Amino acid sequence: MARFFTSNHLLGAVCIAAAILALIVWIPLDIETGLIEKVRRQVQIGDSLLPTLACGFVIFGGALLLVEPTKEDKQGLSRDNLYFLLILCLLLVVAFAVMRWFGPFLVWSLTEDGVYRTLRDTTPWKHLGFVTGGTLLVAGIIALVEGRVTFRGVLIGLLSTLALIAVYDLPFEDLLLPPNGDV
Repeated sequence: MARFFTSNHLLGAVCIAAAILALIVWIPLDIETGLIEKVRRQVQIGDSLLPTLACGFVIFGGALLLVEPTKEDKQGLSRDNLYFLLILCLLLVVAFAVMRWFGPFLVWSLTEDGVYRTLRDTTPWKHLGFVTGGTLLVAGIIALVEGRVTFRGVLIGLLSTLALIAVYDLPFEDLLLPPNGDV
């Protein structure tokens, strides 16, 4: 017989409580700026936007765990779990490496001077690594979970990456998407 309250439900409740605590206590006490700031007629992202969005995602994930149908918990890590985690970690490393070095590699190979730093805030160069690495990351995770690469997974990866560009890059003139701020 399945228990009414599984460890997944407990994890979901703890995640929601921690995120709400962060939203109510940590963010207002630690961060001085709001979600979006207007400075000299220019709209900029405030310091509290990213932690607030992260808390929202944690609350959403916790809620998904709470509404998950109850079933018997399996205790411990199996060989399949460890294999999945290894492949996931490798996927993260490869996707972030592509995100970091794809744009500079294309500039080096396709332009005369080959210097990425001067082009890192110009279209299309500023989006190449982010779109490629982000699409690879999302599509790769979908393929890992589904056990196969699908056109739908790649399309979801591409559209979600383009949505992030629309939300974070287009409204703000002085924002550099990762990894361009570090290049």
